[in-house]
Amino acid sequence: MEKLINVFGGSGFIGSRYSELTSNIIINDRNDYMVKDEVTDIVYFISTVDNYNVYTDPYLDIDTNLTTLIKVLESCKGKDITFNFISSWFVYGDVELPAKETAHCDPKGFYSITKRAAEQLLISYCETFGLKYRILRLANVLGNTDKKVSKKRNALQYMINEIKKNNEIELYDGGDIYRDYIYVDDVVTAINLILEKGNSNEIYNIGNGFAVPLVSALEYVKKKINSTSNFKTIETKDFHKKVQTKNMVLNTSKLNSLGYKSSCNMICILDILLQN
Repeated sequence: MEKLINVFGGSGFIGSRYSELTSNIIINDRNDYMVKDEVTDIVYFISTVDNYNVYTDPYLDIDTNLTTLIKVLESCKGKDITFNFISSWFVYGDVELPAKETAHCDPKGFYSITKRAAEQLLISYCETFGLKYRILRLANVLGNTDKKVSKKRNALQYMINEIKKNNEIELYDGGDIYRDYIYVDDVVTAINLILEKGNSNEIYNIGNGFAVPLVSALEYVKKKINSTSNFKTIETKDFHKKVQTKNMVLNTSKLNSLGYKSSCNMICILDILLQN
């Protein structure tokens, strides 16, 4: 039976790219929480994107990441579908690296905590009502179609844009942090591979499984375009220390066992970002 995929949150950076590259999909409008008839899978992207909403609207993460999720789950009762929930590495918090799907999660910040709570609500709801699920935890996703890059969200890409302008770059601890980065098109490939071959009722990390030092990526960009940007070390802000895990790399052995292969390494990703 060919899959028919119901996409929720198809207008964001990752969701829109997923929708562009995937066939046999139905995309719900922003406030439409009803699961469509005859679908085999849900791919659920709806989410806030950073830990800073607590300053402006402390209810936003709860309303978006939890309440909206329940509205969609309520529409799943009695249907033979698999709910594929797009989550984030942020749910891990400080764990032994590379982070395994079985690690005990201890997230920080409203976004991170509500994403982890959403995972647990999903599991409990699906077990209660006999639904199938998968949880897909993404590494840092990069791509030149991301139009909402900022200091708060996708900081590397924001800094790359500043280097293009020859602006000074402020780096916490001199950029002595590392992350697991993945190209957005590879995320789409990984999601659909898991939908095709992944087991139900399991968690999968989606990343490249390599630790990329932030400062190394920025130095490559600076040299590549002959930028005159200066890198300035600044002290990490207290709020950032409280809500942000310093380093992260994902264990991707489960994803790789399904046959996943990256199409774009870090140099490739940086070169693509420089094309804008």
